[in-house]
Amino acid sequence: MSQQEGGDVIRLLTMRLHALNDLALTLKHIHWNVVGPHFIAVHEMLDPQVDSVRKMTDTTAERISTLGGSPHGTPGALVAERQWEDYAIGRAEAIEHLGALDLVYTGVIEDHREAVRATEETDLITQDMLIEQLRDLELFQWFVRAHLESAGGVLSTSSARSERDAASKAGKQARKQP
Repeated sequence: MSQQEGGDVIRLLTMRLHALNDLALTLKHIHWNVVGPHFIAVHEMLDPQVDSVRKMTDTTAERISTLGGSPHGTPGALVAERQWEDYAIGRAEAIEHLGALDLVYTGVIEDHREAVRATEETDLITQDMLIEQLRDLELFQWFVRAHLESAGGVLSTSSARSERDAASKAGKQARKQP
């Protein structure tokens, strides 16, 4: 790998590190702010996800160091360099948080997939790490979507454009259920 390619991979991984740190914090935020009849199920579902995502951040930061970079895991660096807004939902029903979380996972997964494509020619080790992370991220999104999907396969948040919109759609669908 050339020095230029290594620098490109480090910059790419820095954004993945920010996304994963943000995801871990968002999952804990939801864990603390979820209420309603599905509270305990969602509350307990999230802690293993947090633990796994925190391990992903460590692996990603160590890869940055291995490539000669300096991982910036501070909140200031995350906020200054990220390309997304803070999670938009505070205290809310479990299903509303899951609706919003589905969109969060979609964004992280799409960007991880782009990073996999970007490392295809230059760094198969980084690509392998990202693919492994995608396995868990997609599994966690499936867990979330199981709460949002009808028996017929319709996802209540499929047309949502924002976390607030997704939360609203999920909540409305849940209220329609007998």
